[in-house]
Amino acid sequence: MRSPLPRSLNLPVFPWDTLLKAKNVANQHPDGIVDLSIGTPVDATPEVVQEALKEASDAPGYPTALGSEEFQIAVEAWCQARGMGYFDPDRVRVMPTVGSKEMVAWLPFMLGMGAEDRILIPRCAYPTYEIGARLIGAEVIPVDHDPSSWPDASLVWLNSPANPDGSVLSMSQLRAVVEWAREHNAVVASDECYAALVWDRDLIDAGGCPSLLSYDVCDGDYRNLLVLYSVSKQSNMAGYRAGLMLGDRHLIDAVLEVRKHTGMIQCTPTLAAMSAALRNSVGAFEWPGEGVTTPIPQFECDRGHSNRIHGVSHVVEQRALYAARREKLLQAFEAIGLVNHPESRAGLYLWLSDTDSKASDWELVDALSKLGILVAPGSFYGPDHNRFIRVSLSATDERVNSACERMYEVDSSFLKQLSR
Repeated sequence: MRSPLPRSLNLPVFPWDTLLKAKNVANQHPDGIVDLSIGTPVDATPEVVQEALKEASDAPGYPTALGSEEFQIAVEAWCQARGMGYFDPDRVRVMPTVGSKEMVAWLPFMLGMGAEDRILIPRCAYPTYEIGARLIGAEVIPVDHDPSSWPDASLVWLNSPANPDGSVLSMSQLRAVVEWAREHNAVVASDECYAALVWDRDLIDAGGCPSLLSYDVCDGDYRNLLVLYSVSKQSNMAGYRAGLMLGDRHLIDAVLEVRKHTGMIQCTPTLAAMSAALRNSVGAFEWPGEGVTTPIPQFECDRGHSNRIHGVSHVVEQRALYAARREKLLQAFEAIGLVNHPESRAGLYLWLSDTDSKASDWELVDALSKLGILVAPGSFYGPDHNRFIRVSLSATDERVNSACERMYEVDSSFLKQLSR
């Protein structure tokens, strides 16, 4: 007799469901909760994106899994701005995805992987990399950045800039991964959804975050290499579920075949909105320090950017907002004894720890919840990280200011109370 439905897929409890108790405590604060536990954008979706969505709203026909010609052209301009060079369509393919998370979860299945395969993920990692492996019964092995110690595997996930710790893989580190992949005939998938949010001056001076598909990384050989990107963070479009994947045409054609059969197709209005966002973001990648180390430029004509739709890139404006919030939060958390990880150079989060009293992640979560501040425990990102908390920069200026005021009120007494 067959077992009844539904049957277990061997999935863990959704991590953020375990924050309910701390969230309830934080909600009781007289000035309300400051939720820094999830990186959900709170600022307005840019007008240029909203306008594109409205103009494409009359969409009676089916879109294609490959996306529109407008989308393909917009991605090509974005790729050139990121230093990927010209893509030969016979070797490289671009396709839209429903955000980037669904592709992180489903890529192993769509590539035909199974229980006999091994998947490498970052030792400090966004939980969905492991979920994708669990869904097909594959073995998951967390690894550090140095591929010389890696075991044989079918697929390797990279995440740069990394969620949660903000680390960024250098050009030489990425080249070492590519060389390892060539030797092991492995696929490398690089999740680069935070690439527009750069904070480290040295990194900015070097031109921003290098991509796995940067010409100087792979020498124009894109075999077995894939990059995922999302406009959710850079363009406040999380509600649009707009992402993309590009790289080795042989791999993407296989994924496209699955998506055509299963109806996993991005809708026409969202494609138009994402195309507008990508076209308008080109300048932000060409000058990654704008909005962070320099004032926001007022007129695009000063630099001749005809490929911007109007005014300064919305990504520059958003980056400036996050940079200011980041600096305020860094100083406030330092006032209560929590310091950011030294390799945190980009991305949407602070990766904080208490270096003196050795408080655990959940102790910090609970203590901060009493201040009305909700954060995520480091153990969400792997068992080795239970001394850290992850703090999102995605809260309004008013909420960030409120959180900072609360922390300045308790200052160094915060950790002293934990140690009692």
